[in-house]
Amino acid sequence: METIVIALGGNAILQSGERGTTEQQFANVDITARQIARIVRSGYRVVVAHGNGPQAGALLIQQEEAEALVPGQSLAACGAMTQGHIGWMIQNRLTHYLHAEGLSTEACSLVTQVLVKPEDPDFKDPSKPVGPFYTEDEARALQLTKQYCIKLVKPGCPKGWRRVVPSPEPQEIVEEKAIRALLDGGFVVIAAGGGGIPVARDAQGGLCGVNAVIDKDKASFTLARAIHADTLLILTDVEKVSLGFGTPHACCTDSLSAVDAARYLAEGQFLKGSMGPKVEACLRFVAWSGKPAIIGSLAKAEEALQGKSGTRFLP
Repeated sequence: METIVIALGGNAILQSGERGTTEQQFANVDITARQIARIVRSGYRVVVAHGNGPQAGALLIQQEEAEALVPGQSLAACGAMTQGHIGWMIQNRLTHYLHAEGLSTEACSLVTQVLVKPEDPDFKDPSKPVGPFYTEDEARALQLTKQYCIKLVKPGCPKGWRRVVPSPEPQEIVEEKAIRALLDGGFVVIAAGGGGIPVARDAQGGLCGVNAVIDKDKASFTLARAIHADTLLILTDVEKVSLGFGTPHACCTDSLSAVDAARYLAEGQFLKGSMGPKVEACLRFVAWSGKPAIIGSLAKAEEALQGKSGTRFLP
């Protein structure tokens, strides 16, 4: 039985233009869970990873606005809270649909820590967008009053500015043995949510939380490597990867060799904070495993696995 890591993009939990209420997020997760349950029914062992950018950003705002009443929590703590929140929603609906498919399998979410290096260069030049989009005027005002690091992340978009935080490279999954044990026990595992809680070794050899947000796609590759997965499937809001995105010559592609994809990545064809990390994660998986990785649409997840949709990255 093949093991697959499915990395869910933000649209699996929060659609563009939504406020992000619990009801809205559950409705989106419900659609996602149906898709994953059908993949499990097809015979795959599945581990699910997910992002948390909007949720972590919203929680940070709540922490800051309520500081006069209760102490604000660290970014690492916010990551842990959103990992538990989103994991609960996915396991709740996924177990429901697994049973609806006639399977006795259950989903289980595991609060996951991911080791990072304190000297990672992203701590000096933050790159991970979190929270809502802002206009340029809003961004400049927030940068002055809140001391946020805010960058333009969608060139040409009126609301293309977002808060950014450090996003260090994931080194290893701390709970990889527990994840393997749950898989061997027949569970569908939800792990490394939001890229995992970033931790670093302290002077005593213990683990301490680090104020950062690890990129979900890079963490998904690290997770796939840790459990020796056969496939990495990254699901997002587009069916295929586009070359020449934003130009009159834009075109979607069914497959890319690792060599060509690496060249396009170096040329800046894939935006940072968007398609770039997804392509990079796929290239890492291909180089490590010698097997294809896939980027596809959440609405066509099964078809992407069958080679009928999505973009496949080939050795």
